[in-house]
Amino acid sequence: MRLFKSKILKNYRFPIILLISIIIGSLIGIIFGEKASILKPFGDIFLNMMYTLVVPLVFFTISSSVANMTNMKRLGKILKSVFLVFIVTSAIAAIVMLIVLLIFDPTKNTNIVLEVGGEITKTNVLEQIVKALTVSDFGNLLSRNNMLPLIIFASVFGISLSLVEKEKKIVSNALNTISLALMKFIKIIMYYAPIGICAYFASLIGEFGPELLGSYAYSMAIYYIMCVLYFLVFYTLYAYISDKKRGVKTFYKNILPSTITSLATQSSLASLPTNLDTAKEIGIKKDIREVTLPLGATMHMEGSSMGSILKIVFLFGIFGKDFVGFDTYLIAILIAILGAVVMSGIPGGGLIGEMLIVTLYGFPLEAFPIIATIGWLIDPPATCLNVVGDVSSSMLVSKMVEGKNLSFNKFD
Repeated sequence: MRLFKSKILKNYRFPIILLISIIIGSLIGIIFGEKASILKPFGDIFLNMMYTLVVPLVFFTISSSVANMTNMKRLGKILKSVFLVFIVTSAIAAIVMLIVLLIFDPTKNTNIVLEVGGEITKTNVLEQIVKALTVSDFGNLLSRNNMLPLIIFASVFGISLSLVEKEKKIVSNALNTISLALMKFIKIIMYYAPIGICAYFASLIGEFGPELLGSYAYSMAIYYIMCVLYFLVFYTLYAYISDKKRGVKTFYKNILPSTITSLATQSSLASLPTNLDTAKEIGIKKDIREVTLPLGATMHMEGSSMGSILKIVFLFGIFGKDFVGFDTYLIAILIAILGAVVMSGIPGGGLIGEMLIVTLYGFPLEAFPIIATIGWLIDPPATCLNVVGDVSSSMLVSKMVEGKNLSFNKFD
């Protein structure tokens, strides 16, 4: 028990430190008001260091991840089912969260008056898609204002590299090494994060008032409650679709270890061994669980999909922008799916996804730490849904692959 508590404290130490720095910064902002803006340069230092990493991080991590994919041609039926289930369940999570946030405004009319980069989704939809997906010159890719074109370019480059025979390994290994170095770079910068975040929130609260904290608290309450409801309703539904009452009974009989491990480690990858054992106990066939769960640990994040919607709606609210219109909703859902199924498997994918939200919607760069903070605060329940969702997805894949031959009572 003592070892378990020690492990939890170790894994939650950094989020706790960041939360304390936010509280300290907020108190400074409340006490000193606009005078706290003197601390803003210390926050800007942190933001600028993170911004300079975004473009190289996106290119090297995505291209190396795609280039190093192996054994993706076998088990075609399983893989098709896996990707279909991942996309559909991530979309459902995003849509459910979107509906809830349209009913319950997470920002409660808290507005931040900052210059926003132009009108949002006012131009022709087809023109907007072209501008969102492509740029007219290679040099434009090397800007954080064109994140989606850079992601597409890096992905295609990685695919092209994987098609090269002898030369592939040398270049892909080099890309992977640079990617790992950039992640170490981020870890070094994060040592400064508590100071930078403290200074940023002192300035933010000092300028815009403590009501912003209320918006954070209200948003977290909505998200945490939704995670519990999503777990009980949709994972029960997926288990029932898989094998009716027997599927539901088997799911809840075995899912507790994965739930506890995900909350304790805050890591899908660290929870993978437990998830594999859980899937075995449920009775999911070896070839299905050993394909679905490792892939799910890196590219299936229902909790993150819900989190992306929360971040988008939160930014719209605090910057006083109207979150209305089918095209606005559709883009938000697509971003959530992209973050949950594509970028979740990339080192630093959360950072990339948050920057994508800021740039694609034309928010000022000051919006980045606002939603990055949300990401830190919702991480425990989001990870839990990500991990448990992999198990329920593997049950759905079993249903699609085995059909009438499905039986969760047979272990292998």
